[in-house]
Amino acid sequence: MVQDIPEFYETEFRDNWNKAFDLIEERLSLWSSSPVFITLEARSKHSPATLWTKLTQPELVKTWNFASEDWHCPNAKNDLRVGGEFHYEMAAKDGSMSFDFWGTYTKIEENKRLEFTLGDGRKVSIELFEKPHGTLVVERFEPEHENSHHLQRQGWQAILNNLVN
Repeated sequence: MVQDIPEFYETEFRDNWNKAFDLIEERLSLWSSSPVFITLEARSKHSPATLWTKLTQPELVKTWNFASEDWHCPNAKNDLRVGGEFHYEMAAKDGSMSFDFWGTYTKIEENKRLEFTLGDGRKVSIELFEKPHGTLVVERFEPEHENSHHLQRQGWQAILNNLVN
């Protein structure tokens, strides 16, 4: 039996299942000794070289590094070398809040892969895979413990979507 479901309910159903799986994942991670990673993907019509430039050039980072239209990245610094640091100021446009999102590079493969450790010790990797019609970007990060995995996934995915467009 096939039943039409209004799009609103379908979206709500999927969101609720995603939240439920995130909660299960969070609970399981508390019992596990190995770190949990969240994996995100996005496709881009741009080449790996173009995306690499957007990822590594501070003036370009400021154009995409925010999760919503009421935030921005007014300052960006990048010392692109193993052991070098990046510092991105993430700020609410109304001036109510800002923080320094920073990390230290641990692996760099130009146009292919960036790995870094965030200031709080969490690991992140970004991989660029050339495809026939552009690039597949795969980002993996260790979630922090203050916000739900669902919320973190949404925020990081929004930023990744800005990068690939």
